[in-house]
Amino acid sequence: MSVVGSPILSTVEPDGALLSVRDLEVAFPSEDGRVDAVRDVSFDLARGEVLGIVGESGSGKSVTSLAIMGLLPPVAQVRGSITFDGVEMVGRSDEDMAEIRGDRMAMIFQDPLSALTPVYSIGDQIDETILIHRGGSRSAARARTLELLDLVGIPNAEQRAKAFPHEFSGGMRQRVMIAMAIANDPDLLIADEPTTALDVTIQAQVLEVLAQAQQETGAAVIMITHDLGVVAGFADRIQVMYAGRPVERGTVDEVYYRPAMPYTIGLLGAVPRLDAQATTGLAPIDGNPPSLIGLPDECPFAPRCPMAEDACRATEPELAPVGPMGDHVAACVKSNEIQSRGLTYTDIYPVPEVRASALARLPRDRRDEVLRLDGVKKQFALTKGVLRRRIGTVRAVDGVSFDIRDAEAFGLVGESGSGKTTTLLQILDLEPPIEGDISLFGRNVAELTSFAEKKETRREIQIVFQDPMAALDPRLPVFDIVAEPLRAHGLDKREVEQRVDELLELVGLEPSHGNRYPQHFSGGQRQRIGVARALALEPKLLVLDEPVSALDVSIQAGVLNLLDELRAKLDLSYLIVAHDLAVVRHVADRIGVMYLGRLVEVGDVDEVYSSPNHPYTQALLSAIPLPDPVKERERNRIILRGDLPSPAAVPSGCRFRSRCPRYLALDADQQKRCDDEDPPFESIGDDHVSACHFNAPLDVL
Repeated sequence: MSVVGSPILSTVEPDGALLSVRDLEVAFPSEDGRVDAVRDVSFDLARGEVLGIVGESGSGKSVTSLAIMGLLPPVAQVRGSITFDGVEMVGRSDEDMAEIRGDRMAMIFQDPLSALTPVYSIGDQIDETILIHRGGSRSAARARTLELLDLVGIPNAEQRAKAFPHEFSGGMRQRVMIAMAIANDPDLLIADEPTTALDVTIQAQVLEVLAQAQQETGAAVIMITHDLGVVAGFADRIQVMYAGRPVERGTVDEVYYRPAMPYTIGLLGAVPRLDAQATTGLAPIDGNPPSLIGLPDECPFAPRCPMAEDACRATEPELAPVGPMGDHVAACVKSNEIQSRGLTYTDIYPVPEVRASALARLPRDRRDEVLRLDGVKKQFALTKGVLRRRIGTVRAVDGVSFDIRDAEAFGLVGESGSGKTTTLLQILDLEPPIEGDISLFGRNVAELTSFAEKKETRREIQIVFQDPMAALDPRLPVFDIVAEPLRAHGLDKREVEQRVDELLELVGLEPSHGNRYPQHFSGGQRQRIGVARALALEPKLLVLDEPVSALDVSIQAGVLNLLDELRAKLDLSYLIVAHDLAVVRHVADRIGVMYLGRLVEVGDVDEVYSSPNHPYTQALLSAIPLPDPVKERERNRIILRGDLPSPAAVPSGCRFRSRCPRYLALDADQQKRCDDEDPPFESIGDDHVSACHFNAPLDVL
């Protein structure tokens, strides 16, 4: 890391702040020119305060945190001042920073598996953190390690300390990272996307542990995240970043309820709400963030802003106070107008109305079945040794039944390991299950005995994958990617060319861009290409496997709106798998909640969300953060303890009882019933069933 200019060797905390960042700029050299990754970032952080930093990928959030920690690579050029507890950090040697990192300031990284050393045990790694900064005996360090592991909720701390990172689940590894970060009672904690890629139940556990860790240490926290719900419930203040610089900052309540920057308003409008029915579309922010090489002197958001005018392009606006309170600032020439008129995202962005086709408005019993599963099971042999001796059975899918009708969307939700993906693969394989039946378009897959029959059926069912970059062949131009299934089914050249152009237009892309390669498109555009390819053969059923989880929230909104539009226009049916229950509520008509290979609650999406009966459904819904500070602070969150049991050792009776909060409140006779009897589905309403011996509705939103 190189420092441009002379560092300001301040020894006074500005206004008593623990951390003060002033005019921070970070640039990186590249073949195309200087990349201005962070520009003109200034903020103060008081002791014990939580600051949330949000924005799209590439907005400068993580680079800012790495600059504070002194973890930027040597090629980085840094200007400005970072004062920590009255001491200037910019310009300090790596040896000096190493004395502070892990001691007075610590970081919780996004990917704990990459951050932990795989060849050392968990206990040894935490011991090392303590010994380096605190000294003392190894036995004293181990005692502190066990205390920390217990604090962050890792059971059997003495035994688990001897385990290696790969032996822990994702949530447990993140708990270890938190334990390591707070080992020396730091004054500052930086959490960089600490809940990304975690199940919602594990995310809730991690956030609870992080809040507890902050209370134990009294540390100030910088929370970097793309999840506006996490910030709403956890942070005191929020800073929104775009194109490397802050564009709005203020208290969480002020920014969420009275945003003054169109970009902030767009981000909030793009978030699917768990507590709202999908009567309107989301607010898509058109276009992509600008290149950070040679930015023009104008508002960097102007090319994407529906309110942009000539004044926005004259010069880049500075952060200025909004309203009478000086702690709310925004970088927009329209901020006061937005505040005075009380504009919301529906006033600024072209939000489509969610429409249903004539077929979708018919009662379910008058529509044809597209897919039906009856008691489907899928098992795998658990083997050991060179001779692959069978030692058990993995019951991945254990008696799943549901159906999907014409023009209907069915959401399948549950934690990782619950059997969702195995269910999808069993359907897509077009092979008879080991037990049960699968019917597609009124025909049992067991009747599909020839290759030709299976090929013809596969025209009717297509899939959109989670990661659009991995799903598209980087060696082929987009035209060939979309044309491939058409050619495989014998269409001639003229038909292929016409159909590809139609498909690209249908998903909102330019047909003239068909000669470009996937890497030339943004994440949202790549997912649109995946949708176009899936629609090539005019299927009746689209399988959507986490279709927006890899996208920024602003890009995600456009893809979700597209899926709504296509379903209404083409009378498509969807089977959508997602861990984000807010996304499922926006897209799906019905929902199935899956736990350890079996559905535990099924029904109309609005009915299940407003009145969940199964304790697992209630826990899933309560774990999803809402982008509403007041609601988040008032909610009673249900925290599930422990991890999902192994499908090779399914508990007897009710398979959820080992983690069930309701089970703990039952008397001995009732608990015995849960121990011994597998609960059947009980009808809760016209289209709502739940598999619990003691069904009881609970409002968790």
